[in-house]
Amino acid sequence: MSFRGLACLLLVSFAVGQTAPTSSSPFPSPDVSGSKVGADDPVITLNDFCADPVKEGSACKTVITRAEFERLIDALQPDMPPELRLKVAAAYARNLRMAAVAEKRGLDKTPAFAEEMRYARLQLLAQDLDRALHADAGNVSDDDLADYYRKNVSAFQQATLARIFVPHAKSMAGAHPHPAETAPTDPAPADAAVKASAEAMTKVAADLRARAASGEDPDKLQIEAYADAGIERKTVETKLDKVRRTTLPPQHEAVMDLNPGEVSQVFSDPDGAHFIYKMTRKETLPLEEVKSEILAAISSQRYRDSTKSLQGGVVFNDTYFVPGGQTSKPHRHGKPLQAEPPVQPSKTPE
Repeated sequence: MSFRGLACLLLVSFAVGQTAPTSSSPFPSPDVSGSKVGADDPVITLNDFCADPVKEGSACKTVITRAEFERLIDALQPDMPPELRLKVAAAYARNLRMAAVAEKRGLDKTPAFAEEMRYARLQLLAQDLDRALHADAGNVSDDDLADYYRKNVSAFQQATLARIFVPHAKSMAGAHPHPAETAPTDPAPADAAVKASAEAMTKVAADLRARAASGEDPDKLQIEAYADAGIERKTVETKLDKVRRTTLPPQHEAVMDLNPGEVSQVFSDPDGAHFIYKMTRKETLPLEEVKSEILAAISSQRYRDSTKSLQGGVVFNDTYFVPGGQTSKPHRHGKPLQAEPPVQPSKTPE
């Protein structure tokens, strides 16, 4: 959820649902810098509304100060942006009025309301725990950062590479065989031509790799690779800057083990293309430059570890939840539900 707490979700969704979309708000964004509005100054005033039914007219109003409103904001989402604070404030004011009317009608005494409150409490506690687990996971010391850096220093290498791309097969553009040459019901000749073309380009890739290792210019070799594939290309750019292990396809990561001047093997990917890399330059990024990256990696791993015991072990009754015999989506029939794995951050070394 993007907002902390069910109450924030209800406030904001109600505000958005009751307001027609406009290109800009007619209200100024609230000042949250503290330079103009004091802690005891009113930020929301509800005229003709008060908890004391004895009061009437101008004497009947409800005032919410900045301190009171920000206690709510801090509980819901401490870093809430100004434009969202205004939506929450508008929904809060409306809900105060509606809640007062609901209480007069006794809606807070119904069994349904009691069940809603029970579930809301569970959801809020779960979200507060999630917030606490994230905070705990983010409490990473400088020693932890340095230790992670030392153990995974290869992950922080950065390289400048030249990459030569060799198409899987020759381009068939413009090739229109005579109908008599290949029978429509017999694909064998076409399959044989495709296979021969692929074999030819595999040999081209091997030849270009040898020539790259002997010192020939990668850009020149790239143009030849396209020409051999029947693709006209006069200018190319084989240089790749600031390459990390995490920015390469997993099957190409061995490239980062090359020394400057060395050329990789030919990488032939399952979908067909061939790739050749030449290491031009390699350096190890300093700890200070990658601290935030390491912090994110450690925090993500610690959070995943802390939530493992909270996942799985749930079984749903398909007879109840999925009438008609189909297996419910969350789990296979008769087997415990396995919680969805958390969203993985960008690849980081373990």
